[in-house]
Amino acid sequence: MTLSKRRKGLIATAALLGGSLTLAACGGGDDGSRPEPTKKVDEAAARNASDAKIKIQPKDGSANAGINDDARVTVTDGTLTDVKMTAADSKNAGSKKPVEGTLSADKRTWKPKERLDRSTKYTVTVRAKDAQGREAVENSTFTTVSPAHSFIGTFTPEDGSTVGVGMPVSLTFDKPVKNKKAVESAIKVSADSNQKVVGHWFGDRRLDFRPQEYWKAHSKVTMSLKLDGVEASPGVKGVQNKTVSFTVGRSQVSTVDADTHLMTVVRDGKTIKTLPISSGSEEHPTYNGQMVISEKFRETRMDGSTVGFTRKDGKGEYDFPDVPHAMRLSTSGTFIHGNYWSKGTFGNVNTSHGCIGLRDVQGADDPSTDGAWFFENSMTGDVVRMVNSPDHTIQPDNGLNGWNMDWRQWVAGSALK
Repeated sequence: MTLSKRRKGLIATAALLGGSLTLAACGGGDDGSRPEPTKKVDEAAARNASDAKIKIQPKDGSANAGINDDARVTVTDGTLTDVKMTAADSKNAGSKKPVEGTLSADKRTWKPKERLDRSTKYTVTVRAKDAQGREAVENSTFTTVSPAHSFIGTFTPEDGSTVGVGMPVSLTFDKPVKNKKAVESAIKVSADSNQKVVGHWFGDRRLDFRPQEYWKAHSKVTMSLKLDGVEASPGVKGVQNKTVSFTVGRSQVSTVDADTHLMTVVRDGKTIKTLPISSGSEEHPTYNGQMVISEKFRETRMDGSTVGFTRKDGKGEYDFPDVPHAMRLSTSGTFIHGNYWSKGTFGNVNTSHGCIGLRDVQGADDPSTDGAWFFENSMTGDVVRMVNSPDHTIQPDNGLNGWNMDWRQWVAGSALK
């Protein structure tokens, strides 16, 4: 019998024996033997002790506990009758927030329903009974890992989304990763098209995954994150355990030719539309290369000062508060979008600061325009391929544009060579 169970037995029996417990605690024979009242107390405690053995994880007093699967309550030789788990409320000093949990069908296991919060103190009180109805009680307090000692990865695309064939799986970590092999090993990306998928590190905070060629149309891609407990750098561990999946839609790749001022839209191998465009001027040419649509905005503001195009007075060389049908192609500010302010340029001349423009109207409310058509017929993950521009090829990490790196270079950027 453990010390804690003996003490519980002593307390329970004290109510029956009155002052005997006090006498036993103060007495003791010179020969080291215990007085008769103490023996009776111990015997009564042994008879009343529950066979149910409760185990609470993490251990009492633990710090830096994980927030996914670390918290769990189990019992052997008995069933759980009550589990109360509370979290210290950071918004209300001194108050506690209850944590909902799930009890197994056999009433032997309990775990929280949701992921725990970081840097939070949790208190657990558990009651269980054995086959004879004798009760056991255990308590535990632990604190979850702090943001300073943990890392998380944000990712695209979103779980359950449908995307174009060019969409990579891209993760950005909130702390530098030194142990890239361990982190990359804990992330698995697979497709039911049986395409081989390989990761590539851009620096120490970004990890992208893609196959050698675009995803097969209508395939399903699954990413498994098993980062909980994985050490990215000394003293900094992951806290994520989750599986996400997305669906690849139809194949659409649009080729923009700076020389002909035309964009050819090819879907599932067939040309469905040819649209007149205006790309970057000779002074500000559009990047060449394969660019993936990463965001869509029916209307958005475009201010030249935010991307380095400023006048002497410090204001942007352009500032349009309501650019229609805009779709991002690079982190640095390349978009394909509707244009209502340039007349007679589409199909004739390149005049922009690097974006690709399509005929449109102010207000984005005319579905007959080229800008509206392309917006409605595009999705994130679709590829826009720029050719014959006087600029260089876009950098692979400027947006979701890793397709501009050949396969050998891509594989060389994996930590799992």
